[in-house]
Amino acid sequence: MSGQQHVQRPLDALGKATNSPVLIKLKGDREFRGILTSFDLHMNLVLNDAEELKDGEVVRRLGTVLIRGDNIVYISP
Repeated sequence: MSGQQHVQRPLDALGKATNSPVLIKLKGDREFRGILTSFDLHMNLVLNDAEELKDGEVVRRLGTVLIRGDNIVYISP
């Protein structure tokens, strides 16, 4: 397979980011940061030590949260 580029699927990238910090942007310009602990095929995410951010600053510490995949604009590991 030399010369072929490995194509990474979105769920593969999430799998590699498990137990690592991620930044999540949601519809409505909401942002959350936390440790990605699990996800499913719908990209519903569970974050531990989650914080809500506004303009890059922490506005609320939330602990463990579930984020519905249909609200996610992007996920940055």
